[in-house]
Amino acid sequence: MSDTPATEASASGLDALASSGDSLVGMATLGKTAAALALVIAIILVCTALLRRWGGHSRGIGRHLRVVASTTLGGRERLVIVEIEDTWLVLGVGGGQVTKLHEMPVPASGTTKPAASDTDDSRFATRFARALRHNTGLGGSGRRES
Repeated sequence: MSDTPATEASASGLDALASSGDSLVGMATLGKTAAALALVIAIILVCTALLRRWGGHSRGIGRHLRVVASTTLGGRERLVIVEIEDTWLVLGVGGGQVTKLHEMPVPASGTTKPAASDTDDSRFATRFARALRHNTGLGGSGRRES
């Protein structure tokens, strides 16, 4: 009669080992699946980076089309100068449509870019640099000098 409790104890111990072994097998399968998923994502990222580096996104028309200049007019509106062969097109882009505003030949002066104007970014950069010099005591009054 003493063999019965020992037999029951060893049987429950074997059941515990079997259930923990099943959970270990489940965790190993989950780990292998996660590793395979991470490998697939890494391959996708590497292929994307290679395509960007090699210029895989350029197509036939892209070789003849070049954006010369662009500026923001509003929240969604832009003014864009595009060069197509020997012609510059001034385009208004906004609201899901593109409108040709002007067409002109490429300037004969040899420049392929329009004259640089004082943009909001350069004015901000100038003001910020002046204020930074003023606040650190490196000179300048922080105001525009005439």
